Amino acid sequence: MKKIAAVTMVRNDDFYLSKWVEYYGRELGRENLYIFFDGEDQDIPAFCEGTHTEKLAKIGTDVVSNDKGRVQVMSRKAAALFAAGYQLVIGTDADEYIVVDPKLGKTLAVYLSELPVHESLSPLGLDLGQKLGEETAIDPDKPFLAQRHYAELGTRYTKASILARPLSWGSGFHRVKDHNFHIAKDLYLFHAGYFDMDRIQARFADPSRREQGWERHLKKRSRTVRRVSSLPPRDFDRWIRLARRLQTILRPPYAWNKPGMLGLKVIVRIPDRFQTIL
Repeated sequence: MKKIAAVTMVRNDDFYLSKWVEYYGRELGRENLYIFFDGEDQDIPAFCEGTHTEKLAKIGTDVVSNDKGRVQVMSRKAAALFAAGYQLVIGTDADEYIVVDPKLGKTLAVYLSELPVHESLSPLGLDLGQKLGEETAIDPDKPFLAQRHYAELGTRYTKASILARPLSWGSGFHRVKDHNFHIAKDLYLFHAGYFDMDRIQARFADPSRREQGWERHLKKRSRTVRRVSSLPPRDFDRWIRLARRLQTILRPPYAWNKPGMLGLKVIVRIPDRFQTIL
């Protein structure tokens, strides 16, 4: 079995971090989780017991500087973990969960240990949304995928999240600088950051996020809820095969090492086999 670490950085995000610790702790072991807190004023939650935690000086004063500064720190932390003997390092935001298709019957650690990874690996991105009128507010005590059944299948969350050697991530883990990306079969990144309208509105009200210029960003991301609520859902298994092919072949003109998908806006219904995994 490969030695695999998972890293994330958070600020005032206990809701998603608790799920991140629960999920990756189960899949990789809590002793292989590394959590960095953006700001020495942060409190380390009790649910982080058994993981590695570190408080850092506050990074950046706005969305752009914070995003760039964070990923530079995370790239350096990943390099240190490789030097300490890790063979793979997974980097995600706290609201991103990399999941192996349950039809394989494998944990994330087993799946990645069996797969040759030479530089980096990307899961296929799925942006979870709330279907208004059908799905109620999220209950944190129940599995996320038992409550959210639809996602936008696009390119934003097909990220180069998994490194096999020291490399430099681009902002938000969206790419690895100066390197191509490789999308794995049967591996998905579920983004949960905008899957509940009540939580989106609560983030609008967070003064620290408004001060850093997050309000426009958060309003833009509420489009996922609108699309999930209005567009017809497509067949999951058929469209993930097509999306993986498109994103492997196509590139946007401004970034050759990011995936493209012809601007398609596709909503898929997540199969029931995923309901208990996250």
